[in-house]
Amino acid sequence: MLELNFVTVAFFVFSLITLGGGWGVVTNKNLFRGTIWLMVSLFGVAGLFLTLSAPFLAAVQILVYIGAIAILFTFAVMLTRSLTNLRERYYRTWVNVLGAGALFLLLVLGVIAPVWIANPDRALPVSDQVVRTVDFGVALASGEGFVLPFEVASLLLTAAMIGAIVIARDADEA
Repeated sequence: MLELNFVTVAFFVFSLITLGGGWGVVTNKNLFRGTIWLMVSLFGVAGLFLTLSAPFLAAVQILVYIGAIAILFTFAVMLTRSLTNLRERYYRTWVNVLGAGALFLLLVLGVIAPVWIANPDRALPVSDQVVRTVDFGVALASGEGFVLPFEVASLLLTAAMIGAIVIARDADEA
């Protein structure tokens, strides 16, 4: 049975913030407002990390995703003003979106719900090995860890920013 306490209420609030932000992203026709809704959704994910007792991941979510990537998206949209003035709208995609959503709902109800209904008292699997923040930081910063993927991501973000500037200059000259 669901226990109603502060963590449960916070989980539902942050879930609503995340889903509402995602809904704002996909339904908004203005790219700038869509990036703002993306930031709202990412903030909700950071709150979900807090309810899962993962404050480091919540801080990374806020600093990296909201503070860097979403701001980069915002600047890219602002630099490419011609993309925000789209005239054509594709209303036929709503049928595809509703179909994909219904298919996903059926998949969740068909796969996850029977398992949960069959074993309602079954606890979620918990790892025997708990990773401390120090171990996580060493894995990110050591040569044997995840330094290379972070460097590649920084190069891709730099290339995206340069591309946005080139598109903005071409749009201003035209």
